[in-house]
This record gives sequence, structure tokens and C-alpha cells, in this order.
Amino acid sequence: MTNRRNVITLYEMPGLGQLKESFMQRFLVIVATIVLSTTVALAQAPATPTARKPAVGKSATAEAPLVEFELMTWPEVKQALAEGKTTALFYTGGTEQRGPQNANGGHNLMGKATVKAIALKLGNAIAMPVLPYTPNNASAQLPGTIGLTNEILAAILERISEQAIVTGFKNVILMGDHGGGQPDVYRDVARKLEDKYAPKGIHVYYCDEVYAKAQADFNKWLESQGYPRIGHASIPDTSEMLYLGGETWVRKELIKTALGDPALPPGQRPDASAPRLNNGITGDARRSTAALGKMAFDMKVEYAVKQIRKFLEGL
Repeated sequence: MTNRRNVITLYEMPGLGQLKESFMQRFLVIVATIVLSTTVALAQAPATPTARKPAVGKSATAEAPLVEFELMTWPEVKQALAEGKTTALFYTGGTEQRGPQNANGGHNLMGKATVKAIALKLGNAIAMPVLPYTPNNASAQLPGTIGLTNEILAAILERISEQAIVTGFKNVILMGDHGGGQPDVYRDVARKLEDKYAPKGIHVYYCDEVYAKAQADFNKWLESQGYPRIGHASIPDTSEMLYLGGETWVRKELIKTALGDPALPPGQRPDASAPRLNNGITGDARRSTAALGKMAFDMKVEYAVKQIRKFLEGL
């Protein structure tokens, strides 16, 4: 009883209530500071990534399957072949001047995007590295072109096709984004290798519609819509480069002046007395747009996929 009385008396001592209140305030401030510090630290701490091993044949950063040979490892290639991706797509590009507004590597840049899209749409193919040189002739006046001869291209196409066959591909498709060597070189190499390997169940084909037919049909559509006659570095390729690469591939500020020497109908010779601009453009690229580029790109992919599927039917 005495102890209880002492406690009560001590609790009721003058000034003790104020001390208690001060203590509680300090305690709450400390707790709030700890909570706030912990919250800020957690907010600033980087999230711990989930350790995931990407599936073989899949990109670590994308859901689409890897279809580009040069980005794959050899186990990924081996597994892709085992899964039925036994068609090798060889798409040649080309390094040449493309007027003041377009990058010299346009054929290579467009080629990489085109062959990858074809491989993805086919589902049973691998896009091989794009060959950056095709038949052409360099010029000191327009210094953007580095070319091969037809004979060198033929030797290269034959060699890389047979290397793909040794690797394990059962079908090889030859295609090109540049007119040099088409159709003769590609067609002749494909026939030669088809005759050699068809008895072994291996086939080599030349897909010409991705270039000739797609280009011709797109040009017809442009003319039907009132666009000017096309030529080198004009609306089709300038538009496609705009669509695929934007300002990185095309100097957009120069499109408004991208007018070259007239694009003449087949067989018509230019007037020798007429002055020439000789700026690398044949025709008029001033109405080029990314929307037209998408149309041209989609046509190339669609035409190639359709023709290749015909080649492979029944194999």
C-alpha cells in the first residue's frame, strides 16, 4: 500500500506531466523520422531484376524470336535448325550514292529490315547477314558508290550459299535490294546450285519479286495517283528510308529540293542538249513520305513471302 502510494505521489509530482508530454512528443518525432527515412530509401533503391535465362533462340529484350544469323549464337542456330528453320535468306544490299538527301548505305539499311521481316513472317527461315556490295561503279564526281563486278558477285553468292548448306540449311533463297546483277547473276547461280543439290534434297531459289515485281507494281500505283515518274533516289526509296530510319537515314531538310534529272520512259534517251543536274537523283523525290515508304516496304515483304512459300510448297 505504501509503495502504491509512493508511485501515485511520484506520478502526481509537479512538472512530471509536462515531462511526460515532452517525452512523448520527442518519441513520436523519432518514429516519424525513421519511417520517412525508410520510405525514401526504399523508393530510391533500384528494383532487383528477376534473374531470367532467355530461351534459346529468343531475344533477351524482345518477345520476337531471333531470326538474324549474325545476332545468334551457334547453339541458337543449331536449335533453330532442329526446330525447322531450315531456310536461309540471303538478301544483298549495295553501297551507292542516293542523291544529296539519302545515306549511301540505303540498300543495306533497307535490306536488313526487309529480310528480317520476311524471315519473321515466313516462320521457318533465318535472315543471313546482308551483303553490303553489289555490281556498280564508283564515281569521283558523286563519291558514294563502292561496287563489285557481276563475276565477283556470282562467286560470292555461290560460296555463301554452299556455306549455308554445309551449316545445315535445306533451302537457300537469293534476293537483292539493288538492281545490279539482277536478274542474270542471281538466277544463274540459283540454277547452277539447284542442279547440283536438288538430288540431295537441298534447294536454291532466286526470289525476284521482292525487287522487280514489287517495285513495278508500286510505281504503277504512284503514277495512277498522279505522282511523278520514279527513278533513282526518288520517291520509293527516299520514302522507304524515311519510314524505316527517319532523320538518321534521310536529310529531311533536303527533301524539298530533291529534284534531279528527268526520269524517262524505258527506251527513251535523254536530250543531249539539255543541261543536266547530275546530283544523283533521277526523277523527283520531293513528295516522299513515311506513309508511302511503309506501303513500299510492306509490298516487298508480302511479295517475297508469297513467292518463297510457293517455292517451298510440297518440299
